[in-house]
Amino acid sequence: MNLRTCVIFGGTGCIGTHIAKHLLEHTDVERIYLADIRPPRDEDYVKPLLRWMESADGALPRVVYIPCDVRLPLDSAPLPQQADLIVNLAAVHREPGHAPNEYYETNLPGAEHICAYATRAGCFRLAFTSSIAPYGSSDAARNEDSLPIPETAYGGSKLVAEKIHSAWQQANPNRRLIVLRPGVVFGPGEHANVARLVRSLSRGYFVYMGNRSTRKAGVYVKELCRVLLFALDRQDKTGESALLWNVSMDPPPTLEDFVNAICFAAGYRRPRWSVPRNLLVAASYPVAGIAQLFGIHTSVNPVRMRKLSQSTYIEPMRLREAGYCFRYTLEQAMADWKQDAPKDFEGAQTGVLEASGKASPKS
Repeated sequence: MNLRTCVIFGGTGCIGTHIAKHLLEHTDVERIYLADIRPPRDEDYVKPLLRWMESADGALPRVVYIPCDVRLPLDSAPLPQQADLIVNLAAVHREPGHAPNEYYETNLPGAEHICAYATRAGCFRLAFTSSIAPYGSSDAARNEDSLPIPETAYGGSKLVAEKIHSAWQQANPNRRLIVLRPGVVFGPGEHANVARLVRSLSRGYFVYMGNRSTRKAGVYVKELCRVLLFALDRQDKTGESALLWNVSMDPPPTLEDFVNAICFAAGYRRPRWSVPRNLLVAASYPVAGIAQLFGIHTSVNPVRMRKLSQSTYIEPMRLREAGYCFRYTLEQAMADWKQDAPKDFEGAQTGVLEASGKASPKS
């Protein structure tokens, strides 16, 4: 793979930092540009990447941070004039957490501006991380041949962004596009759904809400990096111009699978209690209302509570057909995560109410 210059939009986030590290360790990439509205993180798992950002003997470092906002045209951003690979991770994605229009106002112009930059930079390879959100929720298995039926503004914005990237690829037969639809991505630096689940288990206040068997398509962040490299290699070998792949463990794990894997890796006691879903959803309304009234940050939200009992049964059919071999089981992924970021398993945040069928007391 001839890969001299790579630009990762949204590069300082969890997935971006892991992809940058993976490319540096497993390819001959000469330089990676992390283009993001936020500066690089200062977490333990990022420190190897930060060392690559240090200049030696006045030479340009192998990793360069570029501040930019993809909602704005990128003509004046200090991006490289040429790029061999562009990875688009930039998105408003936390759900709930934003007004519906915010997903469209970032994810659509971002796709357009990044594709326009790819054209100016003479880049013929673009990878876009979409989401399984365009499928909506379903207890029945869905795959890449299933009709997307977005239920949220986030899912709708991601589906339209896919079309924008596809139009860029189809405008030139020499261009190659990879669209990955990952389930929930977890691992060091995630700070989202699975991290909240880890904290609730570490503190002992997690309870099921009749959702043990709820399927939650998900993938370890390091596995996602391997899938991206696998897709790039496949295009080199087959000449395929466009790939659209779901990315999840196969089959998608249940919530109980996640809980058991976390407890096994960290030595937590497995939860036994189950509380009726309707009771917890009803209780979330006054909790969220009081928190908002007093300006308290809380992830207790009726939308998030309902999501906990909604299956995302998304199968990685095309990844399976391509012959991809998963490196991490769910248990191995949790153990690896704990080894890289042990603080994530200490329930370190205090004074914050959390939601996974539970509410944490202030400490």
